[in-house]
Amino acid sequence: MKKILIVEDHKKIRDELSLFLSHSGYLCEAPEDFSDVIGKILTSAPHLVLLDLNLPVYDGCHICREVRKKSEVPIIVVTSRNTEIDELTAMNLGADDFITKPYNTQILLARIETLLRRVYRETPVEKLNCDSFLINLGKSTLEIGAEVLELTKNELRIMTCLYEKRGSIVSRDDLIRSLWDSELFVDDNTLTVNMTRLRRKLEEAGLNEVITTKRGRGYLLR
Repeated sequence: MKKILIVEDHKKIRDELSLFLSHSGYLCEAPEDFSDVIGKILTSAPHLVLLDLNLPVYDGCHICREVRKKSEVPIIVVTSRNTEIDELTAMNLGADDFITKPYNTQILLARIETLLRRVYRETPVEKLNCDSFLINLGKSTLEIGAEVLELTKNELRIMTCLYEKRGSIVSRDDLIRSLWDSELFVDDNTLTVNMTRLRRKLEEAGLNEVITTKRGRGYLLR
């Protein structure tokens, strides 16, 4: 689980952002004491920092500059300052991205995910362990002991999305976004059809109630 450190002095924004990112699968820290933000960033060792510029004690630009002397942690500046000079200054001091308030939370999430993928390039995982079965990403199959279950591209995407948030409810909107590609228009009905087929395959293979429905909220992979 990736850790994000939120450096934001506005309590309402800080709390809402922390809750949103926690629900999106991140571990969040949001300090309320700004006397030693630089030390907090360096000792906490987050995977990414969301940094406001208008802060008490030290300006965000100063913090960015000092952190860069000792760390290459990804930094996204999230601020109400919206001039080109502000953005240029932040980027020159070592920020990796710059987002102005008010922002769309989904766009912010996409920027975070893109930056994390770029910075933390990991060896691709071929198989995902779901205890009673394995998801083989390379072959688009489920491995249930010696039995191999073929999955369509969309079924594999659904299983992968559910696995990535295993133990948490995944909304239909999140699943629809995971199914989207440039060649296929995915709507609510398309998701229903794919989910029904996938569940039928799982049940025929003896995997009953692997995917449960949380009415009005989404789906859960057990």
